[in-house]
Amino acid sequence: MTALNYDNEADGMAPLPQSSQVKHVPQGAGAAYWGPGELMTFLITGDETNGAYFMAEVSVAPGGGTPPHIHHREDESFHVLEGTLTIQVGGDTITASAGDFAFLPRGISHSFKNGGGSYAKALVLTTPAGLEGFFSEVFEPARDRSATPPTASKELIGRALAAGPRYGLELLP
Repeated sequence: MTALNYDNEADGMAPLPQSSQVKHVPQGAGAAYWGPGELMTFLITGDETNGAYFMAEVSVAPGGGTPPHIHHREDESFHVLEGTLTIQVGGDTITASAGDFAFLPRGISHSFKNGGGSYAKALVLTTPAGLEGFFSEVFEPARDRSATPPTASKELIGRALAAGPRYGLELLP
């Protein structure tokens, strides 16, 4: 990862705050975490955006995805890069394929699943930031990014249920 601080003083502008640094995350870099059926790679966090947003790349194995849940603090957006994700939002079903974008406002029940036979990959943006704390607390660090994603263990579910309320995340039955 590379962080560069642009110096606007040369242009007569005020210097940028420390969190307004350019950031480059080469492919395969960035903090990565294993969730049930998925690999989440942090691209930029709230610490780096003054809390404005968090963005991750999510690689979802066939059959992987999330259970129904509600974000009470942030909106969530998906831009599918590869494969297809079936997104349940409210009472609707969105089938999002490569190139598609879906915006899910806070306060609405949603989940997603990869029902296809190959990995699906998406950029996930949450605004404002903060949800990355949940993932780093609940998911396991991915030391080997080529491993098979784990299934939901009782330990992970327990951590998720305990941590969810601290992050405004309501996990539904």
